[in-house]
Amino acid sequence: MRYSYEFKKACIEMYRQGILPDIPEGISKKEFQRYIRRWMRMEDAQGSDVLKHSAFNKQWTPEEKLELVTKALCGKGIQPTAIEAGINAGMLYQWVRKYKIYGYNGLVPKQKGRKSQNADMKKVGTRKTTKPNESEYEELIRLRAENEYMKAEIEVIKKEIALREEKEAARLKAKKQQSSKNSEKTDTN
Repeated sequence: MRYSYEFKKACIEMYRQGILPDIPEGISKKEFQRYIRRWMRMEDAQGSDVLKHSAFNKQWTPEEKLELVTKALCGKGIQPTAIEAGINAGMLYQWVRKYKIYGYNGLVPKQKGRKSQNADMKKVGTRKTTKPNESEYEELIRLRAENEYMKAEIEVIKKEIALREEKEAARLKAKKQQSSKNSEKTDTN
């Protein structure tokens, strides 16, 4: 059930005075008290405006999500972090779970819905070049570093092969000289 801003404020004021407000139908006394205490903590952390319903949901950037997830994982806890941010603890729990599974990429919003089956429905000619999103950018950086590492590894292997060939050539040359010295000794006898 959605409670109005005025109702929440009145409940908080009554609760602070030690009076339990009338409990709405369909909710237990214990659950309603839990709501009131949560509203109080949210109001203390962010002011009374946090109790108002916004016209639209806030779009959280991956960086903002990461900041909240880090606070929750660093020992502050999910519930206090969610109250401080003014969001539902369940939402923060989902972000933490996705972060643990997928890392930073789990916090990046995914495109929802089914892909179009009809090729005619796709927009043609309006394609713009866009910057890669954070996950693509991270992958690009990782792949470039991996590419540099592999190039360096190939160079090391080439040098090892060249050294082995030099050693083998020097060994063959020494063997040839040794055999030529032996053949000179047998010729002089």
